[in-house]
Amino acid sequence: MDELSREEVEAERELYGPFTQSLRELVDAAIRTTVPADEVRSAHAEIRAITERLRSAPMRTTYGVDLRTDGRGRAWGNAVVGLRNAIAPPLTVVQEGRGVRAAFTLGAAYEGPPGSVHGGVLALVLDQMLGEAAGAGGKPGMTATLTLSYKQRTGLGDLTSEAWIERVDGIKTWARGEIHSVDGLTVEAEGLFILPKWAREAMASGDPGTPSPRFFE
Repeated sequence: MDELSREEVEAERELYGPFTQSLRELVDAAIRTTVPADEVRSAHAEIRAITERLRSAPMRTTYGVDLRTDGRGRAWGNAVVGLRNAIAPPLTVVQEGRGVRAAFTLGAAYEGPPGSVHGGVLALVLDQMLGEAAGAGGKPGMTATLTLSYKQRTGLGDLTSEAWIERVDGIKTWARGEIHSVDGLTVEAEGLFILPKWAREAMASGDPGTPSPRFFE
C-alpha cells in the first residue's frame, strides 16, 4: 500500500519524470549516434558508472502498482504508461467521449521495418489502451484475447490512439481501439477482458486495497 500524500507523490513525479525522459533521450541518441569510437568508449564507461550508482539502493522487487487506500495508485513501472520506465513512450491516457484517448510519439527505439513502428509495439500500446478503456468504463479486467488488424504501415513519429467499450456481459468486457498516424488509420484492435477471481473476491469483501475501475496514474 502507498501511504504517500498527494504532495509527496507530485514531488516524486517532478523528480523522476524528467530523469526517466533523459534516459529515453539517451536510448534514442545511442541508436542514432555516429560519434568516433573513442567517444563511444568514453560514454560507455560513464554510463556503467552511473548504472552502478543507481544500483546502490534498488527496490526489492519490480515497481508493480502502488495502491493507496482510496483504491487509486501508480503504475510507474508499466511498459506503456510508466513514468519511471524508460521503455514506455509513455502514454498519458485521458478519458474522452465514449472511451479513452492518448497522443504520443514513437521514435527510433520502436522501429521495426525501416521508418515504421514495430507491429509488436503497436500491439503493446493497443493492449494497454483497450484495458484502460475497460477500466475507465467501470469494467476493468485482464486481457483474455487481443486481435489486431494492420491497415497500413505506421510511421515513426507522432501518433494517436482511441479505445472504447464495445459490450459487457457480467465479468467479461469487449473493447475496441485504433491507432492513427498522419496518414490516417493504421491499426484496429479488439479485445476481451475478464475481471479475475481475486479482484472479484476483494471487491465483494469491500477490501479498501482493491483497485478502483480507473486506478493507473
